[in-house]
Amino acid sequence: MPKITREAMRLYAVSDRSWLAQGESLAQAAEVLLQNGVTCFQLREKHLDREAFLQLALTVQPVCRRYGVPFLINDDVEVALACDADGVHVGQSDESLAQARRQLGPDKIIGVSCHNVAEARAALEGGADYLGCGSVFATDTKQNVTRLAVEELARIRQAVGDLPIVAIGGIHEENLPLLRGSGADGVALVSALFAPRDKAAAARRMLALSRQVLAAGKG
Repeated sequence: MPKITREAMRLYAVSDRSWLAQGESLAQAAEVLLQNGVTCFQLREKHLDREAFLQLALTVQPVCRRYGVPFLINDDVEVALACDADGVHVGQSDESLAQARRQLGPDKIIGVSCHNVAEARAALEGGADYLGCGSVFATDTKQNVTRLAVEELARIRQAVGDLPIVAIGGIHEENLPLLRGSGADGVALVSALFAPRDKAAAARRMLALSRQVLAAGKG
């Protein structure tokens, strides 16, 4: 039984508090998104110290647990352990997959960012539970990113078999259909989920579109 399924990649939220409305907490936003179809939730905080990051994580973890949705921490194994997250997501320049596995043990989920077939194969061989592949489109979330062509994403799918893959980077309602045939199981979204005033409607629309465009396996 895999620790995370391909279906869990379908609508993957990556947090960005800068989009929250005045008076809206991240836990409140997470609840709305989870109620309306988000299948995985990553807490990404690059500008908080560890204690503040942990306190924020402790407000979101129970929401994800209540909805049975995997809760992942971006690049901080210590926070993941302290809040009993389901796992972590690490980039190529972040903590190594091997080190994260040593700290987290065999049962936690580890996702790895990949930008080409070589990185994807290395992550597969290293025991990654899923891959985050991008940036498939231009994005304001990260600077100096290299675009990952849809054709390369399809080659990554061929290289890693049934390993869950989520496409990330600049994805929104208008360009998601361009991922048809890419082999991705779903999409990781930041502003497309957190920016809209009506987050519930946005999540429902993006889930329906992801299902329509991306024929994910169920395993």
